[in-house]
Amino acid sequence: MRWTAEQVLALAPDEASRRAGSKLGTAGPWSETGCGDGAVWGLCKGSGSTPYRTVVDTTGPAYSCGCPSRKFPCKHALGLLLLRAADGIAAEDSPAPDWAAHWLTARRGRAAGAGRGDGDAAPGPTADPEAARRRAERRAARITSGTQELEQRLADLLRGGLAAAGQAGYGLWEETAARMVDAQAPGLASRVRELGAIPGSGPGWPVRLLEECALTHLLDRAWLAADRLPAPFATTVRTRVGLASPADGVPVRDHWLVLAQYDAADARLTTRRIWLHGTKTGRTALLLSYGAAGRAPQLALPVGALLDGELTPHTGAGQVRAEPGEQFVPVAGPVAPPAGGPVGAALDAYGRALAEDPWLDSWPVTLSGVVPAPAEYGWQLADADGREALPLTPAAQSRPGLWRLVALSGGAPVTVFGECGHRGFTPLAAWSPETPGETVPLI
Repeated sequence: MRWTAEQVLALAPDEASRRAGSKLGTAGPWSETGCGDGAVWGLCKGSGSTPYRTVVDTTGPAYSCGCPSRKFPCKHALGLLLLRAADGIAAEDSPAPDWAAHWLTARRGRAAGAGRGDGDAAPGPTADPEAARRRAERRAARITSGTQELEQRLADLLRGGLAAAGQAGYGLWEETAARMVDAQAPGLASRVRELGAIPGSGPGWPVRLLEECALTHLLDRAWLAADRLPAPFATTVRTRVGLASPADGVPVRDHWLVLAQYDAADARLTTRRIWLHGTKTGRTALLLSYGAAGRAPQLALPVGALLDGELTPHTGAGQVRAEPGEQFVPVAGPVAPPAGGPVGAALDAYGRALAEDPWLDSWPVTLSGVVPAPAEYGWQLADADGREALPLTPAAQSRPGLWRLVALSGGAPVTVFGECGHRGFTPLAAWSPETPGETVPLI
């Protein structure tokens, strides 16, 4: 399978990489290019005397390049894929040179070893279950102490009145967040930092602060009573506090349509979210990949591509997160958008998800037969009959993807995939009735 130029550019970790990769998508800087057995390779002339050896395994996808860039994929990998998308690599199914073959063999050997499981591998050191249990108990005790301290902080806030939160400044909240980090509860620390930012968020902040304080209080109380909760909901509570949920669900093999990919960064971490849709199972899955501050995560999939692979779901109430297998192989086949529904059905789906996880910010939904339309408070997506509408989130209204969606619609109904939450709807991908097989990224 050959990716289109749009799919290749969707892999870029940022706009600078997209521009730099586009400049390398011509034959000029390349030599000894070739492709075959699910891989593309070539030598790219750089600033040094030795060209960069670049190889892409499209079954991962995975990338290797001799350049010093810390971005994944780098501009050379993007340029090589763009060159192939433009039919700039003539030799199909050619043998890979030794340097590319060595990397491909090593990478696929590791993937095959992981796929066979522990039974085919040499036995390693046996973990001490008793020591692991004691570590888990110590961490749980620290989290319990942290939640009790946070409960006292919330009680003091309400006792003194919410107006005082606007005068105390951010420092007190950051100190409380640091105490949650010390308690090994990063999920609580993140929520505390969000609480500290609300007093400066504009008109109506006391209402928003009260709502978020109530949700934080609910999470505290749920943790303190986790042993009396149903197992799936207790797993959700542990995840929201900051403990990792296990990816021990039943593996799902499917042809996965890549719906969207985007990054969210802060001073500590870059988080990449990739949404997939199983064309056979109808399942929606979320892949998360992380990179240190200033570095793009390694996992990147082309939006609109159809990939054959296996995902292992995480446990917990309402979980859509999954872990990918080692191999994602591009396949040919009809590509149709996920089955969607009207605005009311999307709101019902979000409501059901909230019943299982009250701390959800948003839920993946597909709207069908909706029209983007301006309203007095901004843009919205309305049912074609005008009965119901969903406002777009403030962030979505400030992105270029809004105008791409408006142009795609032209006033006619379209199908839109995105995230529906209490702040509104964030569109991530769209399809028009004229080209239902073409996924248009909106972010």
